[in-house]
Amino acid sequence: MIGLALGATSLRSEEKKETAPMNESNKNEVAVIKTSEGEMVVQFWTDAAPKTIENFKKLAREGFYDGTIFHRTVKGFMIQGGDPNSKDPAKENSYGEGGPGYKIKAEFNDHSHQLGVISMARSSDPDSAGSQFFICLAPVPRLDHQYTTFGKLIKGADVLEKIGDTPVARNSSGEMSKPTKRVVIESIKVAPADSVK
Repeated sequence: MIGLALGATSLRSEEKKETAPMNESNKNEVAVIKTSEGEMVVQFWTDAAPKTIENFKKLAREGFYDGTIFHRTVKGFMIQGGDPNSKDPAKENSYGEGGPGYKIKAEFNDHSHQLGVISMARSSDPDSAGSQFFICLAPVPRLDHQYTTFGKLIKGADVLEKIGDTPVARNSSGEMSKPTKRVVIESIKVAPADSVK
């Protein structure tokens, strides 16, 4: 048992080494979200939520988001994705419940939930975010200081609108938010900002 704990500790140390700390070079990185509806580019707010950004980049670099879908669309509010359960259509009743197997601490900040802002989804516990995120389809100031905003769309507003306009049906909870077609996140790549035209 102790050997397992020590092994796990050294594994965690190695994992931490792989995650690049926030420095000048990666402050100028963006996320390129390639979807079945087109491409969106997100600029990170490194001043606001460094640990959240570090986690998002880590998951993106591991390919965690590849093949997931935007499983929840609430018209005039937001699109939500990042749930690994959504890779499998047979797990539809558990969409919205998946994550990376750990939680991250909230980093509430003064960046408001405006059109195109990306923010972490969570449960009622403020420190329960993991991998799921949402992108606002309109200003939603009631979420400010309650959800961790960490960037904003700088390209692909037309794609966001198209995804937001996807027809929806009732989900298993009765909410009108289940897209009637799968909008796939083919990949999320972290790239230097100056490489994106």
